[in-house]
Amino acid sequence: MLNEKKERVIMGIDPGTAVMGYGVILETGNKTELISLGVVKMTHLDDPFLKLQRIFEKTVLLIDQYKPDVLAIEAPFYGKNIQVLLKLGRAQGIAIAAALSRNISVTEYAPRKIKQSITGNGNATKEQVASMLQRLLNFKETPEFLDATDGLAVAMCHSFQKIATGGKSKTYSGWESFVSDNKTKVKGLAVKVKK
Repeated sequence: MLNEKKERVIMGIDPGTAVMGYGVILETGNKTELISLGVVKMTHLDDPFLKLQRIFEKTVLLIDQYKPDVLAIEAPFYGKNIQVLLKLGRAQGIAIAAALSRNISVTEYAPRKIKQSITGNGNATKEQVASMLQRLLNFKETPEFLDATDGLAVAMCHSFQKIATGGKSKTYSGWESFVSDNKTKVKGLAVKVKK
C-alpha cells in the first residue's frame, strides 16, 4: 500500500519534430500542482537527424532538471500520411531513449485516452484540453504553443491512472469468478460454466 503523502514527479511529453511539448507536475497524495510546461522548438533545423539530436538532448536536460519519477508520452496517432507517422514515431522513440538513458520508467498513452481523461471527451480539441488543464491546475497563462498543454495533459493523464490506495484490490481467476462477485455490473449476461 502506498503512503498517501508520497510525492511523485511526472513529466509528460507530446513528441513532435517541429515542436515538442512538455509538462511537469508534482503529485502529493491527492493533490497535484504544476511545476513547469513549455516547448522545444526545432523549426529552425532542416536536418531531420539534428532535430532528433535536439529532442534527445533537451529531454535529457529536462529530466536532469526536474528529476521525474516517470515519463508519460503520447503515442503517435495514425493519420493518412505515413511519412508524418514515421517522423512522430522517431521523435517519440528518441524521447523514450532519453528517459531510459536516465533510468526513468516510461508509459505511453493514446491521444484519445489523454483527451478522455482530461475532458471526459476523447474527441476534445486542443483548446478544450488546455482550458480544462487551466482549471485543474489553477494557472492562467495560455502558452504560445498548445503543444505545451498537450505535454501537460499527458502528465495529468498518467496521474489520473493511479490506483486508489484505500482498500484491497481483488484479483480474479477468470471471467466466471468476476461475474459471480459483480452481478450488478454485468446484468443480463449469461455465463456458461464449464463442467
